[in-house]
Amino acid sequence: MKEFLHHLFIPHESNNYRAKFLHHKTILNIILALFITQLVLHTAMDKYPQVLGIATSFSAQEMLLLTNQKRQEQGVKPLILSSTLSQAAVFKAKDMLAKNYWAHTSPDGTNPWYFFKQVDYDYLYAGENLARGFTTSSDVVTAWMASKTHKENMLSSNYHEVGYAVVEGKLLGEETVLVVELFGSTPETFAGQNKKQTTAVLPQTSIPVQQDIIASIFTNSPIVNTSAASHFVVIALLVGFITILILDTFIIWKRKIIRVVGHNMDHVLFLGVVLLFIVLFWKGVIL
Repeated sequence: MKEFLHHLFIPHESNNYRAKFLHHKTILNIILALFITQLVLHTAMDKYPQVLGIATSFSAQEMLLLTNQKRQEQGVKPLILSSTLSQAAVFKAKDMLAKNYWAHTSPDGTNPWYFFKQVDYDYLYAGENLARGFTTSSDVVTAWMASKTHKENMLSSNYHEVGYAVVEGKLLGEETVLVVELFGSTPETFAGQNKKQTTAVLPQTSIPVQQDIIASIFTNSPIVNTSAASHFVVIALLVGFITILILDTFIIWKRKIIRVVGHNMDHVLFLGVVLLFIVLFWKGVIL
């Protein structure tokens, strides 16, 4: 075993003074294995979602609380959770899944304001934030706050109410979790009429309808969290590769070994593929 590990990770005569792990064939096999594994996992997730999947946890209350904390820091009055806007957000999320689009306006021209009208929300000001592929409420809010346009929506004093929808489904060929955030204010609320007390979350008794959508926590806890497992494998490969590459370079320099042929392009390709996996599968997308 010791000789095998030495052959795999340490440059010496048996591996032509290049750690076997750094040989181009090994690197190409690892890249191929990554793609095949990802394909198999996606197929298995569709068939066995309770066993293999992405662990998620969302709460309308938590997203509201985090948003209102940001508003308070800017001296803006907190938003009030609206069951009406949350119902409109559900309609928007389901429309995106049904028509398979990722945009504020659907391919048939349906814009966000259509869904406000569907629930008879007489808006004076209205706005929309979208997100998909995130796993927690805090991740979504952080991503929105990092975007100038989304941040403007979240901190706008024109909005007095907000609604949320978190809906799971297949979009653009992959299973994902959509988060829809709708902002609004009516002429009455904007003029200061019929205002409730501005607390971070309204009492549940004030949400008699759609309580499961608005007030509950949306969670998905598969036996195996494929997202976390994939991230661990990719990061471990990246750290291991860089460590072995540094060790390889140090030993060659220390022993003053002259190598006629190197495989630097293989190494660059491998790093590029691993970084691509991190970009594609690490974070969600906002719109």
